[in-house]
Amino acid sequence: MMGNPSSTTTSVNGFYTILSRGLDDLDRAFAAHNFMSIQFLQRVISSLRSFHSHLNILVQKLHLPVGEKWLDEYMDESSRLWEACHVLKSGISAMENYYSAGTNIVSSLDGYYSLNPQISRQVIRAIIGCRREIVGLEEENKNLVETRIQALSLRLDENISVEPKFINGFNGFRGVLHAMKNVSSLLLMILLSGLVYCWPKSSFFHGGHDGQAGFGSGFMAATSRLRQRVAAELNRIDGQPGILMYEFRKAKAATEELKVELERVLEYEGGGEEIQEKVESLKSWFGALRCGTESAVGQLDDFFDEIVEGRKKLLDMCTHK
Repeated sequence: MMGNPSSTTTSVNGFYTILSRGLDDLDRAFAAHNFMSIQFLQRVISSLRSFHSHLNILVQKLHLPVGEKWLDEYMDESSRLWEACHVLKSGISAMENYYSAGTNIVSSLDGYYSLNPQISRQVIRAIIGCRREIVGLEEENKNLVETRIQALSLRLDENISVEPKFINGFNGFRGVLHAMKNVSSLLLMILLSGLVYCWPKSSFFHGGHDGQAGFGSGFMAATSRLRQRVAAELNRIDGQPGILMYEFRKAKAATEELKVELERVLEYEGGGEEIQEKVESLKSWFGALRCGTESAVGQLDDFFDEIVEGRKKLLDMCTHK
């Protein structure tokens, strides 16, 4: 998405430019895809990984002093990133029971062109069971966010000191790390909202944040634009708390449409010509949901490896010095 990190990350200002361009790319991707689609969420994960890679390369070029506080600050931030991504993976993995239940519904109806009341009632019971899976999944994910994410302070810091002493601390490292912390907080909250659990009225996505002049103002403005775009869409859909992923919401809707059609068949003791169309729709959305979430888990697993590798490189760098 952003080219070879080693060929582009050459300075602190260059890193801020990379953040600005990457966030602008995400802003355009947000506009080009359905709200919280798995394609967009996968782009967000890719951006997070790319920014982290650029940061690691830059830090190795800043000639930072051995044994100073900068390393502790980096390790604290990478630990926060690690923990948040584990919550993401846990929430995504918990969807397996839900899409397995949906796939079973599809299998029970696939190929039926004429339904009898017994089969219809069996499938309706299965759909009700699928609803219970959703309730359990979202309650579990809500608890996950409440118990593990709130402690990580995923928020944009609007009170950052703009004193040169802070921004330029450790050859500009402190300013860069704070920028990365702000950006990763935004991207992680987007991912959590789409893949794990969201309160649409969350204060994180609301309120003004115009950035501070002089401190990487381009990336601060880009951060603000993306956050405001997400907030505006949340207001537009006026959704209920829960998992916002587009494919997840479409699978839920397709399940309910199938239930309505089956109840119509029972009520009028016949018909059901639209059943196969509903089944195909359900099959498509659950397939997209399964494929997308499995791909996202794969991306996160790769990211875990990259976080470990980055920490090891910096520790080795300090040891060798």
